[in-house]
Amino acid sequence: MRERKEKLAQGALAQALSRRSSSVAELRSADASLEHAREEQRIAGERPMVSSTDLLARQAFLERVEAQRRLRARELEQRELEVADRDAELATAASEHEMLNRLRERHRGEHVREADRREQGVLDEIAATRFRRSTA
Repeated sequence: MRERKEKLAQGALAQALSRRSSSVAELRSADASLEHAREEQRIAGERPMVSSTDLLARQAFLERVEAQRRLRARELEQRELEVADRDAELATAASEHEMLNRLRERHRGEHVREADRREQGVLDEIAATRFRRSTA
């Protein structure tokens, strides 16, 4: 059961890492879009005949792209926290699994020692019985 919990935690961490990678890619894309929008704004401002409506529309677009970039940055922060949480869960599950494995090995060792002790007792009894027969 603990092993299954550890496997599930590994799967959850893998999914969280995948989502974080997607968020990183989305943030990079948003950065590129923002840079492109800023460049377009600069170019439009350098033209001699630009209407105020066009400038306002470009400014609104730039602000929308900036807002999307901030949103992607927040999503990435959330994904980073999710990865940290999943990593901690995996560490806990792995620790519990390892603890149970050590406990199982200790019990197995105790069982083997007890079986060896009993077997030695039986062998000692057999040896004592043969010794008694040979002296009689």
